[in-house]
Amino acid sequence: MTVDLTARDKSTIRTAAFGAVTLMSYAGIAGSAHKVATGGSLALAAATGAVGHVLAGKQRDFKLQAKSSAALADQVLPALTASVRLLREQDPSEADNFRRTVAVAVEAANRAHKGEPSPTMAEMARKITEAMDAA
Repeated sequence: MTVDLTARDKSTIRTAAFGAVTLMSYAGIAGSAHKVATGGSLALAAATGAVGHVLAGKQRDFKLQAKSSAALADQVLPALTASVRLLREQDPSEADNFRRTVAVAVEAANRAHKGEPSPTMAEMARKITEAMDAA
């Protein structure tokens, strides 16, 4: 099945994926936000399929409102839900690909710390997963 995404759809997907990594970096500030963001971003760069092509596009057609984690979450969590929903409508396997891609990015972000993820990072990961499950 072919996925036909509008420019707005692509922007929503990029907002969701890169925003999820940014949320994790906010949650990981007690450690190294830079390592968290790097791990998550590298995971997104490894994405394949239609989602991988969207994320690899060097478009900066989205702006993350990152003045606080609450403001960022208000933008990113609905974008995660919308991304899964719009991909599922066109190709359920691409919706699964998106979910796995974001999950790997979140896991990579979590591994930036030695040992278990902090409670803050674990909670942010839960919120990201919950947003994708809401679709």
